[in-house]
Amino acid sequence: MNAEALELYFRRLLDFLMYARNYLIRRNPIKEMSASIVEGIKDFLTIKKKLKIAQYRLNYHQHQLQKMEQLIAENSDHHFLKGSNIDQKR
Repeated sequence: MNAEALELYFRRLLDFLMYARNYLIRRNPIKEMSASIVEGIKDFLTIKKKLKIAQYRLNYHQHQLQKMEQLIAENSDHHFLKGSNIDQKR
């Protein structure tokens, strides 16, 4: 190998290292990983609270649906249905 080829390889290696350094400064993977871990721990610690909120919402919507079906069954002309079958108003 001659000196020009070695100089070219060395310059390319320095360019690559400079690009890698700038990338690591711009997109700090250790900082992103630590933020991701902290976010995961927060989600894990608040999962019971989120589950209780979801159950409350589900129960609320089921209750609203039952009230609506009961009102439709009561105001329906077809009293023989009494809410057991779905009529056209629903």
